[in-house]
Amino acid sequence: MRIVVTSSGADLDAPASPVFGRCQAYVFVETDDMTFEAIENPAIGAASGAGIQAAQLVVERGAQAVVTGNVGPNAFNVFISAGVPVYLFGGGTVREAAEAFKAGQLQSIAEASAQGGMGMGRGMGMGRGAGMGRGRGMGRGMGQRMQPGVGSAGQGYSRTTPTTSPSAGSREDEVAALKETAQKLQEQLAQALDRLDKLQGET
Repeated sequence: MRIVVTSSGADLDAPASPVFGRCQAYVFVETDDMTFEAIENPAIGAASGAGIQAAQLVVERGAQAVVTGNVGPNAFNVFISAGVPVYLFGGGTVREAAEAFKAGQLQSIAEASAQGGMGMGRGMGMGRGAGMGRGRGMGRGMGQRMQPGVGSAGQGYSRTTPTTSPSAGSREDEVAALKETAQKLQEQLAQALDRLDKLQGET
């Protein structure tokens, strides 16, 4: 079965993203053999309608189920129309999300949030998921700082410079720290924009 997991990176070991429309990437996973395809989110910088654009992309790419931390009402309506169920994942890596889906451990919200009022209620609860995602991101960031170069999970940050002198090492550490800070800011911005989309959609 082909599922899609919202992600903060481009592989199975990247952190799963707590937001749908503004996540950094979508990782399509074949649950039979865990092969995957990662696609950068083209709607992440959209002024509005990111959820709808992203949902249409996911459906066109053949996803049979969506695994994410939360999904706004507009994107959810696209999935309902396409017959694609949505499952909530509390946090972890893309691989863990796919394995939890395979094991039947995730809750489908396809029926429970079909009504508009219930969808809004879940949207408020989903903010807590976003908060958890930020905390987890900080934890991973500290791990990356202690071990420079491990940040390959962060959307293809695989370029590394061999440490040939103390000054080169300092530059490498600073680059790693700046990349980490930039990624955290991107995630926080994505969460803020996603929440803004939801609030505007409710008015």
